[in-house]
Amino acid sequence: MKIPRTLAMSLAAAAALALALAGCSSTEAPASADTGSFCPTGELKFGIEPFEDPAKLEPAYKVLAAALGKELDCKVEVQVVEDYAAEVLSMRNGKLDIGQFGPMGFVFASTKANAEPLVSFGTADGKLSSYTAGIWVPKDSAIKAIDDLRGKDLALGSVGSTSGDVLPRFGLKNAGIAEDELNMNYAGGHPEALLALTKGTVDAAQINSQTLASAIDSGNFDPAGFRQVWKSEAIPNDPITVSADADPAFKAAVKDALLNLAPADIEAVGKFLDVTPAGPLIEVTKETYNPLFDLAETMGLTEKDI
Repeated sequence: MKIPRTLAMSLAAAAALALALAGCSSTEAPASADTGSFCPTGELKFGIEPFEDPAKLEPAYKVLAAALGKELDCKVEVQVVEDYAAEVLSMRNGKLDIGQFGPMGFVFASTKANAEPLVSFGTADGKLSSYTAGIWVPKDSAIKAIDDLRGKDLALGSVGSTSGDVLPRFGLKNAGIAEDELNMNYAGGHPEALLALTKGTVDAAQINSQTLASAIDSGNFDPAGFRQVWKSEAIPNDPITVSADADPAFKAAVKDALLNLAPADIEAVGKFLDVTPAGPLIEVTKETYNPLFDLAETMGLTEKDI
């Protein structure tokens, strides 16, 4: 018997619907939900810039990485890289699957490694967190303002650091102070710059609000004995990124997993970023960091400056 065309079409549609429903049954998840397929080598590599002592950063990030790995059904290995430039190079060479960059580090990771921001750190009330750069001096110092730094020793953090290098130099530029009018030296990191100040080996040092909070909490800095003579505008906190060239399904899965992490999984990392209490991670885009791209242009920075 010949089946009418309309009936044949209806039967075909019904068959397709049945197959779709069968594929979505509770006994077998769709292939797109198989997040374990995103780590064919058995693990994902998560790079972190050394904005704090690696011995302190690693335990905190391992908590976050374990929670992320549970969401993705994949082991996530934390790698605190040697310096800012090393992380950009690692992502460009495909040696990192995920990378957290400082805001200025992200500028160059975006242009040189095609890094795409997914999320950053949120406050308990669900807003994007931020921090500030600062320059501090001893309380009894004759230095009362940034203008008084001419001829003095200033400890910076690390080359390429947003708050430990670029922003203090930007502050000097805005104050009309040429860099050869004072003695600037890189201490090797934020904690090292703070230590140089407390030990009295420099006249002034950069201390950002994140390092300040961590040092006060650990008893390594008493602000009553020091004075802040310069403070930057607020900076959006570090983005967590993936390569823009990565599989779109992978990028979507990583973003979704990060956005689903509980504040308790983020809390240990949040303390180093002055985000206490920590909230859920917040979605960000390249546009979130436009002021940093503008700053890099204003300062004439290139990848050689990180």
